[in-house]
Amino acid sequence: MENWTNAKLCDVANLILGAILFLSPWLFKFDGGTVSANAHIVGIAMAVLAIAALAAFAVWEEWLNLIVGLWALVSPWVLGFQGATTAMTVHVVIGIAVAALAAIELWMMSQHPPRLTTHS
Repeated sequence: MENWTNAKLCDVANLILGAILFLSPWLFKFDGGTVSANAHIVGIAMAVLAIAALAAFAVWEEWLNLIVGLWALVSPWVLGFQGATTAMTVHVVIGIAVAALAAIELWMMSQHPPRLTTHS
């Protein structure tokens, strides 16, 4: 039961981080170009994956969360907006947090795999 609670807390944290990233162009006054579009798309992807994880458990969701978190981390360099310091910082910090939470959940699942049945 404790692992389930920890996993749900990680998913709620991912949902909040996705919402912050989605709202970050308005909260932190990013420019309206690629930076904002990336924040919106990645934020929505994080939130949708978190909602999916809260609704029904799936290992693939954690792997996708890891990939999306890593994309948020490297996207400032890939898309060339490292000059926008606030936008870069927000993407990197949220990317690290989401990737770390996904890695923690994957590690917890490897230590205590979910049971497919309800029998003890």
